[in-house]
Amino acid sequence: MNALQKVLVADDDAINRGVLAELLKPEYTVLLAKDGTQALERATRHLPDLILLDVLMPDMDGFEVLRRLRDDPRTADIAVIFVSGLGRPEDEAQGLKLGASDYIAKPFNATVVMARVALHLQMVRQRRMLERLAHVDGLTELANRRRFDETFEAEHALARRRGTPLSLALLDIDAFKQYNDHYGHPAGDRALRAVARTAAASVRGPGDLAARYGGEELVLLMPGADAATAGAVVDQLRDALGRLAIDHVASPVGPLLTASVGGATLLPGEDAAALFAAADAHLYHAKQAGRDRVVWRAAP
Repeated sequence: MNALQKVLVADDDAINRGVLAELLKPEYTVLLAKDGTQALERATRHLPDLILLDVLMPDMDGFEVLRRLRDDPRTADIAVIFVSGLGRPEDEAQGLKLGASDYIAKPFNATVVMARVALHLQMVRQRRMLERLAHVDGLTELANRRRFDETFEAEHALARRRGTPLSLALLDIDAFKQYNDHYGHPAGDRALRAVARTAAASVRGPGDLAARYGGEELVLLMPGADAATAGAVVDQLRDALGRLAIDHVASPVGPLLTASVGGATLLPGEDAAALFAAADAHLYHAKQAGRDRVVWRAAP
């Protein structure tokens, strides 16, 4: 995992940059900056996992760089270790108060630098793992409802601002209670995971999201997809579910597990709640019409 992590070294001294780069390169992807302005630009563009930041630089000192990093939502959470010739306790205290993760005095010891870098990058990995788990449904390993709600709100705002399409589909496994009653809940969990994997494989756009909304209900969010494109995705998903050929002898629909889908594409000026309500209403129409079908809101 270390090889995937990026460390930005910002120091106006070329020798220090070179020494730190040589230390870190065997285990990390190393980015270099020779001054504060370049450090901010590269931090924003590359979003490193950790920054080793000199305090005394000519154009902008490290304290000011850290202030600006913390003021930018894109870089606010990046871990920063000061590496500085300022060894007074008050200098170290100032850096820590500004939000630095650690402080290493120059001349630095290579073993200490590597140990501190490894420690803080491990903490970064652990934090990101916890953040990921907080957004993942434990049973299906899809995004959970919290992640869907956050993403839906952001994508809806973006689509309204840009005037781009946004499609939403709700999928409900038909007669899933009867499936659990007949085959047992462990089998139901396996079936739900199989449907979830199929749903995840069906959405391939760069911003697409498949999530578990609750129970046996899944939701597909497709930014940039118009009704025709989203409808094709959902049709392919239902075909793939059919190929799973999961027995469901207790279903009133047929001998295999099926799903009903309701969908809608964003209308001009429509808010997020109205778009979701439209998809939910059309899921209800799909169930009322006999299930095992897709009902998409017609374009106005």
